[in-house]
Amino acid sequence: MTRDPAACANLDELRAEIDRLDGDLIALLARRAACIDRAADLKRAAGLPARIDIRVEEVVGNAAARARAEGLDADAVAALWRRIVDWSIAREERALAEDAPR
Repeated sequence: MTRDPAACANLDELRAEIDRLDGDLIALLARRAACIDRAADLKRAAGLPARIDIRVEEVVGNAAARARAEGLDADAVAALWRRIVDWSIAREERALAEDAPR
């Protein structure tokens, strides 16, 4: 259950909430990775490459817009998302290379 940071009475409680949120983020990244694995399967079947630049820009732009709407630094979030997208594309490329004819 999400806890309002203002409800944390001390640093230990706040740190526990941050640790819980970090766990949630890791679980979401694992779910995202499963989607990336499926994308690799679908791209392989369609003969598409791992990196599709127009989609990369769409994903990064969406993240920046959501960040802006939440009052976050959109440029910082866009840079973070580019790292996530690069990680995802590298995962797809490995999957695609494993199944490539030799």
